[in-house]
Amino acid sequence: MWLSEIMLQQTQVTTVIPYFERFTRQFPTLPALARADSDEVMALWSGLGYYARARNLLATARLCLEQHAGDLPDSPEALEALPGIGRSTANAIVAQAHDRRAVILDGNVKRVMARHAAIEGWPGQTAVARRLWQAAEERTPDIHARDYTQAIMDLGATLCRRSQPRCQDCPVASDCQGRIQAMLDQLPGKRPKRARPTQHTHMLLIRDSKQRVLLEKRPPSGIWGGLWCLPMSETPPAEPIARDTLPAMIHQFSHFSLHIQPLLIDQTAWNAPAWQISEADNQAWISLDEALSRGLPRPVQRLLQSLQPEET
Repeated sequence: MWLSEIMLQQTQVTTVIPYFERFTRQFPTLPALARADSDEVMALWSGLGYYARARNLLATARLCLEQHAGDLPDSPEALEALPGIGRSTANAIVAQAHDRRAVILDGNVKRVMARHAAIEGWPGQTAVARRLWQAAEERTPDIHARDYTQAIMDLGATLCRRSQPRCQDCPVASDCQGRIQAMLDQLPGKRPKRARPTQHTHMLLIRDSKQRVLLEKRPPSGIWGGLWCLPMSETPPAEPIARDTLPAMIHQFSHFSLHIQPLLIDQTAWNAPAWQISEADNQAWISLDEALSRGLPRPVQRLLQSLQPEET
């Protein structure tokens, strides 16, 4: 329950299912996850995005092992104190795991509440969010918490869809103020538009005489935190080196676009002291097969896959 709630944050069900299945096979219990190595967790998460969720998942499992006898606490307040668990996720766990009344407000439920109560404005604004929580509170019954919680999420996912809502099949269409006032297309309000910044980087794909690649582990916080990545630089190496310019790539983050210019570098023709690696730098020469088994950002994974010899 907890794992699925975390994975479904910002991500569609169809995308999550194979990741969820791999995770539960590898870590069938919370203590098993708590004892896992961070690289193992990040490798299983690789490609799902929003990597802070994976770091929080592992941190929460370890805290539960230390402080809650290897299980999740059963109160919303204690759950919210754990990394990566917010108000709605904590309440969803309480409602579905313990069948106790707890008000939820995930993305689908926000859409249902905005339409049913005709609440205008972008849900990310504090005043709008407050009204949505109030609407959710008023509509959450005192009984059948598990059933209602699942039903209201499914209602938003299957009937009260973002586009082309199926009002003819909706069980609460008769008193839906958004439908009655012909406002469905306007609800919920859209996020105010603003220019999407673009950042630029060079991604250095360096190979040594054994055809190993140089990878470095990203810091725990920031973009791709905790993943293994190719070295990156805002500017290309200044000294003359043997290199090939590969096709540029654009990777979309939630708040900006990253323009990536990959450079394929032959380390044997470039003995720059800057690449004398050390354990303290979290850098390592790694074979291509092993590199592809680690937790990698999607662009790095694609670049390394392009180096694999074609099957004949």
